[in-house]
Amino acid sequence: MKKFFVAAAFGVAFSVSGALAANDTLNLGVVLEPPHLDPTAGAAAAIDEVVYANVMEGLTRIDASGAVKPALAKSWDISSDGLTYTFKLHTGVKYHDGTMFDSADVKFSLDRARGEKSVNAQKALFKAIKSVAAPSSDTVVVTLSQPTGSFLFNMGWGDAVIVAPESADANKTSPVGTGPFKFKSWSKGNKIDLVRNDAYWGTAAKLKSATFKFISDPTAAMAAMMAGDVDGFPNFPAPESMGQFKADPRFEVVIGSTEGETILSMNNGKGPLKDIRVRRAIAHALDRQAIIDGAMFGNGTPIGSHFAPHHPAYVDLTGRYPYDLEKAKKLLTEAGYPNGLKVKMKLPPPSYARRGGEIIAAQLKKIGIEAEIIPLEWAQWLKEVFKGLDYDLTIVSHTEPMDIGIYARETYYFDYHGEAIKKVMADLDATADEKGRYALMAKAQKIVADDAVNGFLFQLAKSGVWKKGVKGLWHNAPVQANDLTGVYWE
Repeated sequence: MKKFFVAAAFGVAFSVSGALAANDTLNLGVVLEPPHLDPTAGAAAAIDEVVYANVMEGLTRIDASGAVKPALAKSWDISSDGLTYTFKLHTGVKYHDGTMFDSADVKFSLDRARGEKSVNAQKALFKAIKSVAAPSSDTVVVTLSQPTGSFLFNMGWGDAVIVAPESADANKTSPVGTGPFKFKSWSKGNKIDLVRNDAYWGTAAKLKSATFKFISDPTAAMAAMMAGDVDGFPNFPAPESMGQFKADPRFEVVIGSTEGETILSMNNGKGPLKDIRVRRAIAHALDRQAIIDGAMFGNGTPIGSHFAPHHPAYVDLTGRYPYDLEKAKKLLTEAGYPNGLKVKMKLPPPSYARRGGEIIAAQLKKIGIEAEIIPLEWAQWLKEVFKGLDYDLTIVSHTEPMDIGIYARETYYFDYHGEAIKKVMADLDATADEKGRYALMAKAQKIVADDAVNGFLFQLAKSGVWKKGVKGLWHNAPVQANDLTGVYWE
């Protein structure tokens, strides 16, 4: 993802040397450095973007199309009442430290994730589990308290990877999994190195090694691509450069879709934002297309609720709060703020957030809302905003698949407590019929939109750029991952 060469001869030399030097190793640029490397103990997508499917595996896995596939479980049977899942596990599987994988590890991992002391960021994925039994070393029986149509999909999330009791406590800094790559080293602020696991139980990776280099600055990302320091970016931080790359025969550009609902998150439990009229005023002040054009250079799909437009249950609610400054001012006056108000907007590092924040601040100023922009590093954002709820507004892409259920959680950083959404999500958990599930998903979208919980902006596009010879990188992002298991050089 970088600029262009000044001299044609230099470009030829670069492409030849790059092809010769990189036939079994890959250097990937990524925007965010993960806060740690344990996907069972953190909400940051940057964790899964390194370890998911590469280092750590679950009972199931999600493939490039979003389908559920076997992973450590080679097969499963579901009881007629939908309450009992019997998993048959692969045998002969070893963790990277040489310890053996078996059903006891699955029981340990699932019980740990759903336990009282769980620090799993997606603990809700496991709430339907009533019990986990390991009747034999290659068999696990999971009993649910109620039918859960998404259970196999849930077990394919990074938060549901299977870890070993011997190494679980150290996974934040030295992750040990069963995957086709092993963790080698982490140079803080610079890169993470993986090496091929030559003792892998499944199909061996074609790459001998892989490096994830942390480059959040768009200009630095461009320089890294042009200098050959990286072979590609699954998500390039400068969407304005896509046209340049498309015109350069040395690179492949793929604009795909993600599960990333990009939202102007609001602290529903704090100050003026407790008032639905203030939140609705903000919603009416947002010109989504201007935000997409300015922050994403046109790459993105407007949304009106927390749901991906490519899903068959999607409801187009972008017309619920049309851009209407007079309506927004009227709502603020009704809420007791005829002269406007002041808020703090804390922004994480991604360019969509930083650029989008500037645009939104200018839009809010038109209705009398003064937004003080406070840039944060990722670790600060997680501490202050996600965990500490010390914010008024923020901008972030929620890249977890099918995650509208976060609005029903008792504690979450929106600090939203809607009884109607809780009931709908409980009904959804108990419904296996596809038609019924889709109807409930539609109802949930409307509740979240009507309550103006957040300002819904756009579905994040996946702007991928890599050297022409790289094959097997995902074009879309059904889950937050940079799956290298099928990547190779042509």
